Amino acid sequence: MRGRGAAVWRSCLLLLFIHVSEPLEARRARGGRAQPQSPPAEGAESFPLDFTAVEGNMDNFMIQIKSLAQSLYPCSAQRLEQDMKLHFLRNASVTCNDGTAAGYYIKESKGSKRWLVFLEGGWYCFNRQSCDSRYETMRRLMSSTKWPQGRTGTGILSPQPEENPHWWNANMVFIPYCSSDMWIGATPKTEHSDYAFMGSVIIKEVVNELLTKGLANAKVLLLAGSSAGGIGALLNVDHVAEQLASQGYKGVQVRGLVDSGWFLDKKQEKFTDCLDTISCAPTEAIKRGTRYWGGLVPESCRQAHVGEEWNCLYGYKLFATLKSPVFVVQWLFDEAQLTADNIHLTGQPVQEGQWRYIQNLGLELRSTLRDVPAIFAPACLSHDLITKTNWMEIQVKGTSLPRALHCWDRSLQHSIHVNGSHGNRNHQKHRAPPIRGCPLHLIDSCPWPHCNPTCPTIRDQLTGQEMSAIQFLKHMGFDVQKMAQQQGMDPRKLLGMLSNGS
Repeated sequence: MRGRGAAVWRSCLLLLFIHVSEPLEARRARGGRAQPQSPPAEGAESFPLDFTAVEGNMDNFMIQIKSLAQSLYPCSAQRLEQDMKLHFLRNASVTCNDGTAAGYYIKESKGSKRWLVFLEGGWYCFNRQSCDSRYETMRRLMSSTKWPQGRTGTGILSPQPEENPHWWNANMVFIPYCSSDMWIGATPKTEHSDYAFMGSVIIKEVVNELLTKGLANAKVLLLAGSSAGGIGALLNVDHVAEQLASQGYKGVQVRGLVDSGWFLDKKQEKFTDCLDTISCAPTEAIKRGTRYWGGLVPESCRQAHVGEEWNCLYGYKLFATLKSPVFVVQWLFDEAQLTADNIHLTGQPVQEGQWRYIQNLGLELRSTLRDVPAIFAPACLSHDLITKTNWMEIQVKGTSLPRALHCWDRSLQHSIHVNGSHGNRNHQKHRAPPIRGCPLHLIDSCPWPHCNPTCPTIRDQLTGQEMSAIQFLKHMGFDVQKMAQQQGMDPRKLLGMLSNGS
């Protein structure tokens, strides 16, 4: 048996050697495209793939990769596990809202020194009444009793190279959201309290456990999140960097990735007693929630807003106080922001005042994102992106989000070599010069929702039918004549642009 195993390994190694050492002319004859290889950067990890050189012929390249993987399949003693597996925290005092054990899902990648820790989103509750309602209707966001044993990663959490070209081989960690506190709470459940709010403590405990699983030897930890998880990533990225540094792990480069978590504290058309999360104006709900949760915000931001720490939950107020590098992904017409602002895009056409409100939202978001060095902001009506299976399809100025994230990673590595630091501090003071052909600051300039032709498909909420950009805009009450006049162009030209999605 041992001899058979050795023979299999020899065959596998031979297959790999043949593929890697195949003559350049032979690879060209099969349709491949060769590029001169650059020497790896000092300290660079050997396993991740860089698809930059083959972007023009990606389909052919992926066919070769799959063929190689199938050839090497016998080398694996067992099927490679693709799903993330559930682990409950060893520290039983760190819990979900209802006192059940908090935890995380993980798929380890022993060959990688990169870790991606993702914070789930899911809104919040801000007082006893709203939390009781949430517990009745969305219990999985407050309790771990029915969590599945495994989760399949998608988008940036996918283990498939064709879906996730630059992070597919990282150690993947998914932390379920069961604290309802924007990931800032530090309050345990007691005899005198109805719920625990321990979002920030859950992150700290997960990081401590990951140190025993290989994080201690990591080069990069990317703390990511979508929606409420994106706000959580912003609020906790410096905490995680300080936690690792204080324990002696200063070699780990901690970074943040914020998806759909850059909200504005606009004046909402809501006049209620804040009986529930949907009807309560978000700014008022956030004020009440921050107190109710016993929330912890970054110290530098807290000092800038003493007595009004709730301000730190708004990215445009928090960002300037952060020390860690952060990449922001934000739809210019975020559905959650519009819902929070009492703008609903179903049913009757949008009124003129609401249409102006929507356009102004895009303008205001652009303004707050102007000084963010690494930003991907499509002019689309949507919410969440980085864990969508089609996240590679969305582009801003011809660049996809995975490509922009890869450019960001390269710029930070370059910054480390230039500045001699690990990139965790003063990232705005030490901006590396942009790498040619590798843009980082990507914000759509067109002025209305879905003017970007790569925006996600819109569907009619009632019929489920796909809508073209112009059908959608007309449904919203878009006035072609008036808009053309405002833009100083012929209505027919504007109509043509809309039909083409440009």
